[in-house]
Amino acid sequence: MNSGTSAVAAKDPDVLVVGAGPAGLSCAIAAASQGLQVELIDAMQPGIDKACGEGLMPDSLEALAALGFDLNRDLGHIEAALLRGIRFLSDQASSTHNPNTEAPFPAGPGRGIRRTILHQLLLDRAASLGVRFHWETVVQGISQNKEGQQNHEVQLRTNRQTLHARYLVGADGHRSLVAKWAGLSKSRIHSRRIGLRQHYTVTPWTDFVEVYWSDHGQAYVTPISSTQVCVAFISNKKIPSPTEALRHFPALERHLASAQPSGAARGSITLGLTLHRVTAGNIALIGDASGSVDAVTGEGMALCFRQAAALASALKANHLAAYQHAHRGIQRLPGLMSRSLLFMDRSPRLRARVLNTFERNPKLFSRLLQIHIGHSAMNFFGAGGLLATGLHILTS
Repeated sequence: MNSGTSAVAAKDPDVLVVGAGPAGLSCAIAAASQGLQVELIDAMQPGIDKACGEGLMPDSLEALAALGFDLNRDLGHIEAALLRGIRFLSDQASSTHNPNTEAPFPAGPGRGIRRTILHQLLLDRAASLGVRFHWETVVQGISQNKEGQQNHEVQLRTNRQTLHARYLVGADGHRSLVAKWAGLSKSRIHSRRIGLRQHYTVTPWTDFVEVYWSDHGQAYVTPISSTQVCVAFISNKKIPSPTEALRHFPALERHLASAQPSGAARGSITLGLTLHRVTAGNIALIGDASGSVDAVTGEGMALCFRQAAALASALKANHLAAYQHAHRGIQRLPGLMSRSLLFMDRSPRLRARVLNTFERNPKLFSRLLQIHIGHSAMNFFGAGGLLATGLHILTS
């Protein structure tokens, strides 16, 4: 059952959030938990789906817990899969030696869960905190008082009504209209790739997230229940279909030989994108609207959960500059990891040397995983130094 019905508050809310995906919902949850009155607007009706690898690493679960619920504890009757770690595999049909290496998560498992189920859990949490929803509401324009004027507010024009709030948050994705109208679209694109997700009905053969590497990109396998896996293909070229994609990953194709596709395939674009700024006046951006890292990191959800906590604190303190600063810090290490892993995607020679090195030195792979998910005392500069040194050694 979907939570929330279209409603109008008796008075103007503190915060209007445009976009009811995970980023918008997590922002609404975090802000409402700070005692702010929040309304959320989306052009669609719930539930809202999107192509996604559907794996939550332990740092994602920790960031989600900071928003008020423990996914491992509160799933109840909802089925999800425990994920023990990450496994990298080379899946080159022409290779006589296909190295693979794995590392367990250092402090508890992650979770594989359907995107639609996660969305409903976030929606239920937001509704329980008093967040009001405007479904099937299309935003048509915004305006805000100039700095220095009294009674600062943002005005939001929609196909149904005009709404006012102290703050406006754009959580409306890569092509954010809020960013465009607020003058925040200036950005730098680091990478642009194509993703395709397909579910398969099959008993999972692993409790790891498996990442298969080939000259045609990556295939990510995430168990999401006792009878289903999610497979996400990512490539620099258009992916005609999951069947075509599997031909480039023969080991994975063998695993799925008897599996039945479940539901329709869903595609998307994955970007490495950095915005110059994510705030302007009383407007802030979150999630993909505020920039993104390539899906190779698996950090999309963790990023939006962390951003939500930082943004809610800044909204409560009436100090959006604090969010601008925090956002840069939140994006920094995942951005570095994304660009480093994409070196492997672009260079077969480098990829082979890296995967062989990981196979010979599994502690190195484990150490990098710990840094990646925040379970290491090494700071960003230390992580950057380790990555830079490793790439230098591998390419020299």
